[in-house]
Amino acid sequence: MKISIRRSRRAAIAVALGSVLALTATACGDDGSGSGGDKGDEGSGKGKIVFWDNNGGVRTDIWKEIIADFQKANPDIKVEYVGIASTEYQSKVDTAIQGGGLPDVGGVGAAMLAGFSAQKALEPLDSRLSKSSLNGKLNEDMVGVLKAAGGGDGTLYSIPTSANNGVLYYRTDLFKKAGLDEPTTWDKFYAAADKLTDAKKNEFGYTIRGGAGSIAQALDAMYGQSGITSFWNGDKTTVNDPKNVAALEKYAALYKKVTPAADLNNDFTKMVAQWDSGTIGMLNHNLGSYQDHVKALGVDKFRGIPQPIGASGKRVQVSNPVDGMGVFKSSKNKDAAWKFIEFATSAAENSKFNKAAGQVPSNNDAAKDAWISEAEPTKLAAAALTDGSTTIVQLPYYLPDWNTISKADNEPNFQKVLLGDMSAKDFLDTMADQLNKAQAEWKEQNG
Repeated sequence: MKISIRRSRRAAIAVALGSVLALTATACGDDGSGSGGDKGDEGSGKGKIVFWDNNGGVRTDIWKEIIADFQKANPDIKVEYVGIASTEYQSKVDTAIQGGGLPDVGGVGAAMLAGFSAQKALEPLDSRLSKSSLNGKLNEDMVGVLKAAGGGDGTLYSIPTSANNGVLYYRTDLFKKAGLDEPTTWDKFYAAADKLTDAKKNEFGYTIRGGAGSIAQALDAMYGQSGITSFWNGDKTTVNDPKNVAALEKYAALYKKVTPAADLNNDFTKMVAQWDSGTIGMLNHNLGSYQDHVKALGVDKFRGIPQPIGASGKRVQVSNPVDGMGVFKSSKNKDAAWKFIEFATSAAENSKFNKAAGQVPSNNDAAKDAWISEAEPTKLAAAALTDGSTTIVQLPYYLPDWNTISKADNEPNFQKVLLGDMSAKDFLDTMADQLNKAQAEWKEQNG
């Protein structure tokens, strides 16, 4: 079910996500029929609550561990875990908002926050946070990003759990064998992708993301090469700037030349599994897959470094959304739902979660834990964002239609670009038209 949302309040755009990344009784309205318009109830603070994980499968094990910890500390609350794949989460929530069946609490990241809050499906959390033991303990920039994404009055609808960052993973053993330099620049990246490819031996220099989630990776590669540092030029997006068009043409041309043909349908789980089990030289993903690579390859066969530097000598990356947890307004047990969020983002549990996920904790005390400096990609990402070498292009998470435009509306078109059935220019012009219209409508409604 595809739902276009065109109702939003004014959002504060100028929040520096880059500084964020540098730190690095019953449920669902008793009968499961809660919808976005239901006001819900505080409840008794006991009984059952339903939790929807917005990255089910990938994070199921760590969430079940946190839930077990929570239920041990709160024996009068039972948490029912529902894991939903990240590629299906938004549509499932949108369907439940319209037709009923929302959980009490669920994952609500910055990229989808504007759409959910515009439908008035989320409970404001400012008052709860101010009275909580978490008050003053959460990274202020992460909180600010979620406030900006959620609405124009600065209301907080999601409590941050983590921040992420783009990473270029490469096989150090394969690079050493081929006599290649570390792919610290885009020129070195392309040279390595070519040299490491021997299709007859099923050896490839790179794996490209052609399936779900492909747009964010493509944008990162575009802006990284073009060096354009702003998503907007006045009221018009820069996605179809000629420099970005040229960058995407070069990047998309990697498909089937230095990548496996199967990449056309790869989401991140397939892409990561393929890289971990094969003889592929490089992978663009984020901090979240670091532990998967450690388990598959060990720490001696790969490195995770910040994205390559462009011709200008500067590193340009697009922002990664802050992830978080929200209480759905229709919940009949909001008090228990909030207790679960409070527990999950406490120092010990937030550290445990982010160590497993390989991401940057939102709890300031958790962010000081030793494992962060021991996880090299996390440490390098933090350094790159504080040493002046990196500029972050802020993506417009505040647009209610951003998630739809950057996923369902354009992922099929990107596959056409990879296959040669659509030009990079036509692809980017189509996306730019959608974004410009969404921005104009947002500005008209919010002044």
